[in-house]
Amino acid sequence: MTKLIHTADVHLDSPLKSLALKDPDLRERVIAATRTALTRIVDAALSEAVDAVLIAGDLFDGQERSARTAAFLLAQLDRLRVAGIRVFLIKGNHDAENPITGDLDLPENVHVFTGHGGRVALNEAVQVHGVSFSGRQAPDSLLPKFAAPVEGAVNVAMLHTSLAGSQGHDVYAPCTVAELAALGFDYWALGHIHRRQVHSETPWIVMPGCPQGRDIGEAGPRSATLIEIDDDARFITRVGEIPTAAVEFAVVEIDAAGLEEAEALRDVLRRELWAMAEVPGCDAALLRVTLRGATPLRWAILRDRDTWEETVAQLARDTGRLWLEKLSLDLSEPAGTSTKSAVDDLARLMAEIRAEPGFHSALRADAEQLLSDLPPARRAALLPDEAAADRLTAGLAEDGALRIIARMKGTA
Repeated sequence: MTKLIHTADVHLDSPLKSLALKDPDLRERVIAATRTALTRIVDAALSEAVDAVLIAGDLFDGQERSARTAAFLLAQLDRLRVAGIRVFLIKGNHDAENPITGDLDLPENVHVFTGHGGRVALNEAVQVHGVSFSGRQAPDSLLPKFAAPVEGAVNVAMLHTSLAGSQGHDVYAPCTVAELAALGFDYWALGHIHRRQVHSETPWIVMPGCPQGRDIGEAGPRSATLIEIDDDARFITRVGEIPTAAVEFAVVEIDAAGLEEAEALRDVLRRELWAMAEVPGCDAALLRVTLRGATPLRWAILRDRDTWEETVAQLARDTGRLWLEKLSLDLSEPAGTSTKSAVDDLARLMAEIRAEPGFHSALRADAEQLLSDLPPARRAALLPDEAAADRLTAGLAEDGALRIIARMKGTA
């Protein structure tokens, strides 16, 4: 039997974008997360005694040159070399722009496919094909660069591609699932899209996703793919997953409907968070928690939002493996409890003011002035375009109005 591990989009040393970085107990773990993910892939390769590890592009991240990153990577590749495990690597768009890619003296067990494409016999049963990016851009399909599959063998093809396009990803090496299936390969080891997806099982067309999520947009479990091949039958018998993430992002909704006492809400939060912490998985999870539901506590919670945020953060930390990234509130009053008052009139007046173009423009100018003190990269992340600036301004105005109303309506 031949065993392979397929991964992609490791993005070594890519910074995880999380408010949890301000927590000193978590900071180092978050900073080292992409390295830990690669280490876990190598650990799995050794424990499973695989024959090869396939890295389908974007092993590196961006243009930064780091001797420390190079040394770490070489140490991991050497662990595989000593165990007799081969590594097949194709370059993705991020690898093509990273200076480390061309500087490393890679161990003899590593084969890097060029932009011209190529094929390597792993053993008598398995042939590995691959095509690398020659530069940062790949606007055209790379499929013509693949040689024909070898008859009588299991043919594995490695390609970094956006396929026919995916939201949030630029178009790279475009092609369709139908075009891949038509070429006669048994397994397509893809990379580039950070969400795992098995596009086909006949043949296998697998996008493994990134082994370590980098922000809340890449929430959920992360994994590499384990492939088992029957050498005699020349057939893929199993395709499974190996957990890899050191830190997982998770979106959590907690129902506060009907709760009338703060103690009851704290009990619900504690129970839900401990239940999450007991689920087997990665070492740490960064949570974006939303409290939802109709509750008499609505205005008191809004009034004391900072205290509740710290309460949830502490309850999460108490589990030993959960940390709060952000607390959102989507609360309403129970039906039939609202009464007309001067505070309601004030709320309507503030809504009218927020809708005025002059108010919006002035608030946006103030927000942009405050954000101008941030580092350019952080500012660009918060305000990538005009629409984001408008959303931020509107959100700040709405949140401010809610805080005023909460202070007037909240009860002790």
